[in-house]
Amino acid sequence: MDLLPFRKARNLKRRTKIIWIATAAAIILVGAICVNNPQYSSPPHKSPSTAPPKNNPPAQDIKIVDGHEDCDIFSGDWIPHPEAPYYTNKTCWAIHEHQNCMKYGRPDSDFMKWRWKPDGCDLPLFNPYQFLDIVRGKSLAFVGDSVGRNQMQSMICLLSRVEYPIDVSTTADEHFKHWKYVNYNFTMSYFWSPFLVRSVERDDDGPTHTGLFNLYLDEFDESWTTQIHDFNYLIINAGHWFTRTAVYYESRRVVGCRYCQLPNITDLPTTYGFRRAFRTAFRALENFNGVTLMRTFAPSHFEGGNWNAGGDCVRRRPLGSNDTVLDGQTLDMYMTQLEEFRAAKSRGNKRMRVMDATQMMLLRPDGHPSRYGHWPDEKVVLYNDCVHWCLPGPIDSWADVLHHMLKMEARRWYQEKKKMQ
Repeated sequence: MDLLPFRKARNLKRRTKIIWIATAAAIILVGAICVNNPQYSSPPHKSPSTAPPKNNPPAQDIKIVDGHEDCDIFSGDWIPHPEAPYYTNKTCWAIHEHQNCMKYGRPDSDFMKWRWKPDGCDLPLFNPYQFLDIVRGKSLAFVGDSVGRNQMQSMICLLSRVEYPIDVSTTADEHFKHWKYVNYNFTMSYFWSPFLVRSVERDDDGPTHTGLFNLYLDEFDESWTTQIHDFNYLIINAGHWFTRTAVYYESRRVVGCRYCQLPNITDLPTTYGFRRAFRTAFRALENFNGVTLMRTFAPSHFEGGNWNAGGDCVRRRPLGSNDTVLDGQTLDMYMTQLEEFRAAKSRGNKRMRVMDATQMMLLRPDGHPSRYGHWPDEKVVLYNDCVHWCLPGPIDSWADVLHHMLKMEARRWYQEKKKMQ
């Protein structure tokens, strides 16, 4: 099932094509602003839930029905789900201010009332009680950029129906967070690493006024590679930051750059650095004993202009799977991830899975914050955000996918253990 995305990618041509407009720096400037200005609501002064812990069901008792073991859960459409959302911006304190769309006046709410429906099966909705039972005594880490943090915050909000976590972070740096669910002895962590490899900002302005970075494409980013070996699950992601201007190094030598406009340095495509960064990250995980989930690139949806020339994401409904096509740079980055994933598995990294968010999120141009990440009269240097996702919003459906994938892992573990007896 891991390699199904390769078959699917060849069949992504659809009848009607809409135009996605985004420039290289466009996607990333919004992410940079959100990352460099972490604003959280304060956690409630409340102890973790005192609900009695549930017993962790044996793996063989985790039901996977309706052919889910053979179903490609990543190919489908969004269908109405009027019962959603299961939390609000008033009930969940973990929402980053720039994704708190309802607080800042978004006038519509239908974007919250859809769920992902695979073509061949009915993906069960996220069950926070069962999820916490599955991960009892375990740990999960998100490694990557601010979209990965967006996902972690969605998970905190969805799990808050059962228990509030406590902050057990060892630093005040919001780029590195650790949350503990006391009743389940479950820890969820976030490690900020937008390039996945070692990087240094060499110019805070650069040719596009979004910074110029040195990327050491064959060197580990030890801020996360030295920290994750005791985790049971790892969700790794990257993408948008690679459209920034950067100078590429390998073996401590300059090998090219991404639109750096420096003399005598060859300009290389975005996928050059992207490919090698994932290759290095997967090399760092060769001795990782947990399960690695590679979450694929979640597209942005700038329309009507470039990011700094009125580009926005103002749609109010999902697209159908026949209404758009995955193409251009988004397709290139998506295929680059899958190719490096396949290569890593062939080298023996067997406990790796694809969490394919690309096609499902391609269909959600309605779910971004747009201008609703700050007050209209607030004087901030912030362009329309068509990169991150409103909370509550479409990204909550990633929990349905993650829950299913962890159930499948539990089944695999049980079956392997049974064979060894």
